[in-house]
Amino acid sequence: MNRLTNLMKYTAIFGSVVILLSSCLSLGAGRSYKRYAVEQPFDAVIVPGVPFENGEWSDVMKMRVHWAVHLYKKGITKNIVFSGGSVYSPYIEARIMALYAEELGVPKANILTEEKAEHSSENLYYSYKIAQKNGLNKVALATDPFQGSFLRGFANKIKLDDIGFLPIVFDTLKTIEMVTPKIDPAWAHVADFKSIVAREGLFTRFQGTMGKFIKYEEGDQPRRGK
Repeated sequence: MNRLTNLMKYTAIFGSVVILLSSCLSLGAGRSYKRYAVEQPFDAVIVPGVPFENGEWSDVMKMRVHWAVHLYKKGITKNIVFSGGSVYSPYIEARIMALYAEELGVPKANILTEEKAEHSSENLYYSYKIAQKNGLNKVALATDPFQGSFLRGFANKIKLDDIGFLPIVFDTLKTIEMVTPKIDPAWAHVADFKSIVAREGLFTRFQGTMGKFIKYEEGDQPRRGK
């Protein structure tokens, strides 16, 4: 009985911490959005990938794509860079998101894809470099507050001081009709696929998330002591 009581107590505490953290991140997202939205229009926003499994997009991918499309239709960004390779499933995440965005009304000419990133840190860096090489110099990150919070610190670490942050504002997201258009995922399919789980251990994947394996261009190495 005591064990059950303690378990319930710890579960309640954990739940309260999660709720508090989510509330803080959501409030921070609203403040960040207001701060950077006044700098619109951006040349491009970067949208990190999410695995496409069982022929369906996840709720996380759905909200990231809809948010990016919202920013485009509102004129806050002129282009979208979707990022992500075939990491956990045999579908290139960037291409899947691009297909959905096209169906939701974003012209193909205004969509770029970054297709080699396997971790969120790589999503940010490689997409930023692609944007620069395409003459898109005013760039912002557009993702959920949870991922955005981590990547904001990482951007500072790798000296991307000029990047903006337009995290998902959930109150605004609620006003968007979150439809699921039909796509043909064949263009995004990779024939010779091996999941990152089969290729790398948990610790190696964690190192990747922290940017350990990014192939930096000259002058872009992380700040010392960060």
